[in-house]
Amino acid sequence: MQRKGIEPDDFTLGSVVSSFANLASLEEGAQFHAHALVSGLISFITVSNALVTLYALVSAYSQFGDANETIDLFEMMLAQGLKPDGVTFIGVLSACSTAGLVEKGHQYFESMIKEHGITPLPDHYTCMIDLLSRSGRLEEAKTFINKMPFHPDAIGWATLLSSCRFYGNMEIGKWAAESLLELEPQNPASYILLSSIYAAKTEWDNVAQLRRGMRDKGVRKEPGCSWIKYKNKVYIFSADDQSSPFSDQIYSELEKLNCKMRAEGYVPDMSYVLHDVDKSDKIKMLNHHSEKLAIAFGLIFVPTDLPI
Repeated sequence: MQRKGIEPDDFTLGSVVSSFANLASLEEGAQFHAHALVSGLISFITVSNALVTLYALVSAYSQFGDANETIDLFEMMLAQGLKPDGVTFIGVLSACSTAGLVEKGHQYFESMIKEHGITPLPDHYTCMIDLLSRSGRLEEAKTFINKMPFHPDAIGWATLLSSCRFYGNMEIGKWAAESLLELEPQNPASYILLSSIYAAKTEWDNVAQLRRGMRDKGVRKEPGCSWIKYKNKVYIFSADDQSSPFSDQIYSELEKLNCKMRAEGYVPDMSYVLHDVDKSDKIKMLNHHSEKLAIAFGLIFVPTDLPI
């Protein structure tokens, strides 16, 4: 638009700033903040709202996993007589989940209803499911779900199922997977997470049965990917990716890292591999995970004084 001499209006600029807020790209968002000041569009509510999202407080701390800052800021709000809304409580409950503060999360959830008169929405209940599930309190999570005024959404069931996979709880995992399948029969998450529970217990026949079920129902899992931004360009990697022009350097860097990790006593967790293959093949799958490729790229090209 700018190359063609077309100046953005407030809706266009607001959309761009919101996009950077969603990507947590503060540096680029700040550049468009400057553009809003110079152009005078800062006075429009659409732009101002987008900038508030970009520079958010409670939700932003929660999004970046800074649970203590989130809770401290929330308590400060209450002390100053500011009234939190439902969105604020989503941020606080998410922070409690990240930090494993189960009792405090329960207190905030109860206070939201009793002290602030806010009716919990599905997102609030999902936060509570996440809070209990992450902490390994899967039976409590099941009891909480059974007492909810409505059934969890797909995110809630997937959250519980993921934790069942982590803690190896087959019984509740099956319940969550069946509930998720009933809600979204084409969602591959239930198949993949339940497969991982079976794989962790080396029940390969059940893994194969789930894979056949996916194939018969036409359910496909999109390959996972990881990406890293460097010099205003996004580099995307998939597992065992050889398409990058820097592949030789990346895999060389990974091998150096793996040697250092092994020397420090690192032992890979084979339960994350959902295939009944030789140990060496499993190690290769884990070593060439998309996230590791992206990190290796960052270690090679991002200057040492900058964060990845």
